[in-house]
Amino acid sequence: MTPPFTRADFRRFLAIPTRWMDNDSYGHVNNVVYYSYFDTVVNEHLIRDGGLDIRESPIIGVVVETGCSFYRPLSFPGIVDAGLRVRKLGSSSVTYEIGLFAQGEEELSASGRFVHVWVERASGHPTPVPAAIRGALAPLVVAG
Repeated sequence: MTPPFTRADFRRFLAIPTRWMDNDSYGHVNNVVYYSYFDTVVNEHLIRDGGLDIRESPIIGVVVETGCSFYRPLSFPGIVDAGLRVRKLGSSSVTYEIGLFAQGEEELSASGRFVHVWVERASGHPTPVPAAIRGALAPLVVAG
């Protein structure tokens, strides 16, 4: 399978160190850990640039869909460069695309898709993406 992205396709990067416990018995990062990298790059951006208060905000993003395609293994020890972009910024949902690269490598190790629906914390009802979050995500939007 041909990787769909290059580093140049992403608007933001976060360096994530792999951990000893990330490796499986085959000596590479286990597939389930890739999803934690996706969650980390998305939420780090929302907290840092969007001001999301994960403990107190009355409006939160709930994951409703994820997916991953694997191309090259990652392993401990190492650093993962997690690239982030937004494919769709809807009224109450956001579709993110993530690219995972071994630090310094140009070839994609994995690509992911991650969808948030923004909801009222108390009721769980969908609500518009908060203005500060929308402002933090707008620069990451790519043409569809």
